[in-house]
Amino acid sequence: MNEQLARQVVLVRAIETTDTKHEVLSDDDRRYANRTARELAQWQASETKSPATSSHFLQQRSEQIIRKLAQRHPPFAAFAQRNPGLHNITWLLPLLALILGATLDRITDPHRVDLLSAPLLAIIAWNLLVYLVMLVWLCIPKAGTTRLRRGWIRRLSVGTSALPRKMPNALGAGLLAFMAEWAQLSAKLNGARLSRTVHLSAALFALGAVLSLYARGMLAQYGAGWESTFLVPAQVHELLTVLFWPATTVFHLPGFTLADVQALNYQTGTLTAGAAGGARWVHLYAATIVLLVILPRLVLAGFAAARAAVLKRRFPLDLDQPYFRQLSDAAGGEAGVLRVIPYSYTVDEARSRGLEAVAVQLLGERATARLLPAVPYGADLAAANIDPADKSATSTVLLFSLAATPEKENHGALIVQALASLAQRPGVLLDESAFSARSTDPLRLRERVELWREFCIFHGAEPTVVNLLPPAPAGDIA
Repeated sequence: MNEQLARQVVLVRAIETTDTKHEVLSDDDRRYANRTARELAQWQASETKSPATSSHFLQQRSEQIIRKLAQRHPPFAAFAQRNPGLHNITWLLPLLALILGATLDRITDPHRVDLLSAPLLAIIAWNLLVYLVMLVWLCIPKAGTTRLRRGWIRRLSVGTSALPRKMPNALGAGLLAFMAEWAQLSAKLNGARLSRTVHLSAALFALGAVLSLYARGMLAQYGAGWESTFLVPAQVHELLTVLFWPATTVFHLPGFTLADVQALNYQTGTLTAGAAGGARWVHLYAATIVLLVILPRLVLAGFAAARAAVLKRRFPLDLDQPYFRQLSDAAGGEAGVLRVIPYSYTVDEARSRGLEAVAVQLLGERATARLLPAVPYGADLAAANIDPADKSATSTVLLFSLAATPEKENHGALIVQALASLAQRPGVLLDESAFSARSTDPLRLRERVELWREFCIFHGAEPTVVNLLPPAPAGDIA
């Protein structure tokens, strides 16, 4: 799935999941989109002589829904066609860097090549410092992006956070949810794009400085020299020898001696700026900048561009989430199977029917629940007789009762063991039916849900709260 398709799919998902009352998309709209997408996906697959895939179905379905919403709400059409944030920066920033680099010699003497040129030395020193910081950053465990870089990446992802006006509240909420989710999902891709742009801009800035040296040298006679309040000729010679060593080694450019450096000193030297030709020093600086700045930056930009191209072509979107499983069922795929592993919890017949309803909610209308033997309190996952390599189930969940108090050595150990041993990453279901029957205080229920939620997230799982015993109809209450 490429980036454009993933963006459409995530946009439709955000709208559907926030439109819980079906104000924006009615049930008929969704059924029509499913039916049309199935037919178009099969036609598309037959044209390419390949089997229909979930990507075909998702593409056709998202296009159908976006087109329908665009017809109903013109402001939404403008949002759907909006380019990613800072779209023009990918070419504008490198171009601006090239121009700035080309005008760098405007702050220096146009008829003089300074052996201790502050602008050229600053370009080299800054880039070497950047390489050092990048190397250190790679060695820091779990080093993330800086706040400034996260801000730029977010702008690259969704652009301005302003929403179009005159849209239904439900649709506006869906667009806000989309922008938040897309900024997170596309962070790696846009981070690679930002790195590519920054490295390319640095390379072009240095290239502009080099080109300006040669361009001005065509129209003016360069003289060479240096002056310093604190450095003596011997120190300057050592500094320039180290600085120009890569250029003299790789390109076999002529070197210089201590006497040459002494002769070019403006205070004590025997040569004047006009008498000493500057071509040799222009070549040395240009070759050094090419080796230490332009080439490394272009290599880094190339790696970033390759990474961005791969992520754009194969966008990392998790299709195992419940929303996509439901759509897989709507697309005519195999019926989903929800494998349930209760822990220290007896599931009666009524709660078994509740599990079937949860399976339908998570995996689609044809989904079923497969209830495994309960794991006794204090036992490990082996008590459920599970084959870790068994992939017959669509999804696997651990079932806990919200009435129990979470314990690290029991509930937490089971979650960690399941995450480490099962081929499918398991989820967690928290049944609130027993706790709700024991306590009718909504505040206590919220506190217990939050306790379990923090506990599960700490052990690496995101829980889903369900009620396997829905409230009885009012007519059944005595």
